[in-house]
Formats: sequence, C-alpha cells, structure tokens
Amino acid sequence: MGRRPTIDRQELARLVAEGLSVQELAAHFGVSESGVLQAKRAAGLAKPMLDHSGAVPWKLSRAHAQSGPATNLRNLSAAAQGKPPAPERLNTALRWAQRLVDAGLDVRYDPAEGFSEVPAAPEGSHVAAVLAAAQEALDAR
Repeated sequence: MGRRPTIDRQELARLVAEGLSVQELAAHFGVSESGVLQAKRAAGLAKPMLDHSGAVPWKLSRAHAQSGPATNLRNLSAAAQGKPPAPERLNTALRWAQRLVDAGLDVRYDPAEGFSEVPAAPEGSHVAAVLAAAQEALDAR
C-alpha cells in the first residue's frame, strides 16, 4: 500500500483563492472531495456554517425538516445572518412570515403532527421575532 497523498496547506490556500472547485482541488491533489473538504476545514478555509437553531429551535423529525415552515424559517435565519437565500426563496419566506404576523399567528411544532399555525402569544410571536431579525439585517445592507 502506497503513501497517502497529502495536501499542502499553502498550495491549497492559493488554489482556493484562485477559485478552484472542490472537484478540481481533489483532482489536483489526488484525493477525494471529502479529503479536500476536510483539509479546507483544518486549514480554516471553509466557509462557516450558518446556525439556524434560533429560528428553528425544535428537534425536527426527518419528515418535517424540509416542510414549508422549516424552510421559510431557515431562509429568514440566513438573511438575518447576512447570507440571504436566492431572491425568490427570500421573498417567499418574507411573505409567509408577514402573513402570519399580520393575522396575529405564530407557528408551533409537534414531532408527530408537524407545524401548525396558532394564535400568537401575548408576549410575542416566534415568527415575528425571526422576521424582525431578517428585516433588520436586510435593511442594513
């Protein structure tokens, strides 16, 4: 068995700065795409992942993870963190949240039933808070 290929961090940084894709980097270094991704993380070259736990504070079942409410909340969260999704996805999320806020509604999550719309609590709405954070970040751009 031969020696495993190594990825030189300086060369990796230079090639990433030049805009090479993960696939191109894998071919260049003779490693898998997973190996490139691991090397990028280790070298601090990977983009930080967004944290949507504030917008989606529930442990979602697999069946509900890609539902409309979950997706809209994640898209609003991305916007609030300065990385808005594609305009059509953002617009959908903004319209959805504004409709709920205007109607005095919020969402609740039940692992068995999924998301449902419920009257907003007197102390405030989760959706309204997520929407406000997204709008604040978008207005600051």
